[in-house]
Amino acid sequence: MERIFEKLMYSSRWIMAPIYLGLSLILLALGIKFFQEILHVLPNILTIREVDLVLVTLSLIDIALVGGLIVMVMFSGYENFVSRLDVGEGEDKLGWLGKLDAGSLKNKVAASIVAISSIHLLKVFMNTENIPNDKIKWYLLIHVTFVLSAFAMGYLDKITKGK
Repeated sequence: MERIFEKLMYSSRWIMAPIYLGLSLILLALGIKFFQEILHVLPNILTIREVDLVLVTLSLIDIALVGGLIVMVMFSGYENFVSRLDVGEGEDKLGWLGKLDAGSLKNKVAASIVAISSIHLLKVFMNTENIPNDKIKWYLLIHVTFVLSAFAMGYLDKITKGK
C-alpha cells in the first residue's frame, strides 16, 4: 500500500507540466502586447514627447523582464519539479539550464521582481506630475519591501549553503 501511495504521489508531479506549458501562452500574450505597443508608438514617433517615448521604452523593458522571468520559471520549474529537458548538446541549449536548483531559482525570481519593480518605479518617477504623492510613497515602500525581501532571501540562502 505504501509503495502504491509513493508512486502515485511521485507521479503527481506531472500535474505541474500543463501549468508550465500554460506559462508559454502568457509569454505569447506578452509578445503580442510588446509588438502592439511598438506598432502604437511608431506612427507617432515624430510627434511624441521624449518623456512619453521613455515611458513606452520602460514599459517594453518591463515586458521583456517579465518574459525572461517566465522563461526562467517555466524551464527551471519543469526541470526541478517534473522532468529533465532532453535537449541535445548540438542544439540551442540555455547555459543556465540544469544549473538552477529551487533555491537559486527563488533568488533569481526575487532579483527579477526587484528589477521589474525598479523599472515600474522609474516609470512612476518619470510621470510624477500625474501621480499623487501618497501613491508615490506607497510605490516606494512596496519597492523597498521587495529589495529587502530579496536581500534577506539571498542572505539566508548564503548562510544555509555555508553550513
